[in-house]
Amino acid sequence: MKDSELVVDLRGQRIETLNDFWDAVSGPCGLPQWFGRNLDAWSDIIHARDISEVIDSHNVLVVHVDRHGLFEGDCRKGQDLTAIFDGEQNRLLIDPPT
Repeated sequence: MKDSELVVDLRGQRIETLNDFWDAVSGPCGLPQWFGRNLDAWSDIIHARDISEVIDSHNVLVVHVDRHGLFEGDCRKGQDLTAIFDGEQNRLLIDPPT
């Protein structure tokens, strides 16, 4: 399964805070119980790999979110999270509001 994308579709979910994001990705990404729930820990998981068997079993991680809450406007924490995705191996796709 190494030549595949893991697509996590969070569109339609209310993601107002980083905790909402961690809650939303924990299951689909197979995050371990001890996951640090912070930006450094997320960066380690998606870039260094060797932490989540689910993410590790795919070449590419694609996360879809709506442009609201954490991903709307000038939300600094949302911008910091967005910056962690490299756009190649790890992609965050922010859909416009409907």
